[in-house]
Amino acid sequence: MRYEIRYGSTFSTLFITLSPGESITAEAGAMASMSSAITMQTRFSGGFLTALLKKIFGGETLLVNGFANPTQQPLQIVLTQATIGDMTAVELTQQALCLQPGAYIAHAGAINLGVQWAGFASFFAGEGLFRLKATGQGILFLGAYGGLTPYDLDGELVVDSGHLVAYPPSIQMKLGLASGLIGSVTSGEGLVSRLSGQGRIYLQSRSLDGLVRYLNPKI
Repeated sequence: MRYEIRYGSTFSTLFITLSPGESITAEAGAMASMSSAITMQTRFSGGFLTALLKKIFGGETLLVNGFANPTQQPLQIVLTQATIGDMTAVELTQQALCLQPGAYIAHAGAINLGVQWAGFASFFAGEGLFRLKATGQGILFLGAYGGLTPYDLDGELVVDSGHLVAYPPSIQMKLGLASGLIGSVTSGEGLVSRLSGQGRIYLQSRSLDGLVRYLNPKI
């Protein structure tokens, strides 16, 4: 399988070439175009109960689409995401990665998608009680709102609400004030997430919650 991410970090679009016999699984609605010979099969993501848990707790769609190349020649499929922003490909090799709702685009290989308890700190930070969790071996395609930055954490990092896209489950998250009580209120930063541990995390440059707060007074 070959892939290319085009159109920069604002309108990133994923172009995938499937060799004969190859397949890829994508979030429902992610397909923009595909060769007419590619077959598509819609199914529950991991079975009905697992898919229902992912929808309720992981913020993902109930169904996923499997695309396969049954021919003897390479065929292309184009995938997009709902938000305006960047994409990246992550090679999983038996490690796990937790994703914020909406970050998952597609995967290829032996990758399993489930949900994991994220904790009350994640909930009060606006990230939800549960996270989508990807495990196994293969290529995982992620999307972000705005630019997407990988960051190798070794110690601690303060992240504002809504900017954390993905992280290893070994990373610890605590909720806290950006500074003192008065400073947090007057600065407009409020509550932030304090991450600690070691591992590569992924951050997005924009926050959907921030966009909602900006638009609300104007509607």
